[in-house]
Amino acid sequence: MRKVKEKIIVGEKTMYYIRPAEKNDVEELNRVAYESEAYWGYDLEYMKRFEEIYRITEDYIIANPTFVFLETNRIIGFYSLLVHDNKPELELFYIKPQYIGKGYGKEMWNHLIDYCKRMDIKFFYLVTSPQAKGFYEKMGAVVIDEVDSLLREGRKIPRLKFEVF
Repeated sequence: MRKVKEKIIVGEKTMYYIRPAEKNDVEELNRVAYESEAYWGYDLEYMKRFEEIYRITEDYIIANPTFVFLETNRIIGFYSLLVHDNKPELELFYIKPQYIGKGYGKEMWNHLIDYCKRMDIKFFYLVTSPQAKGFYEKMGAVVIDEVDSLLREGRKIPRLKFEVF
């Protein structure tokens, strides 16, 4: 895998940047993912299952392109791609709740698209909650199907596809 340079984004008064995740980021990535998912008001049973299924490990970061979005050296979001059987999948895309709706997700998304272009990834799939579906549609992803949730039996969630241009 090629080394990806940091992307510096200068806000009005704060500096943001995106860099590849490191092994020592694991604990904070799990915290960000949990807080972001819990933002949608899920019950404790659902969140326990979420922690079991979507636990990020050092091995995961080593094996999969994972990038963190930092504000003055604090992780505020991250995303990760899985590429298997030539079917790229946006596996994780989380931002701390206090940053939702303020443009940070769009900055992460733009970094994701730039990364895909550099890696010659022409498209990717993603599965998301119904609550977050609108964000991905706004970014240009299209709902192609519904799939069974891994977190709650009997629950269907949207599967989307994004074409990288």
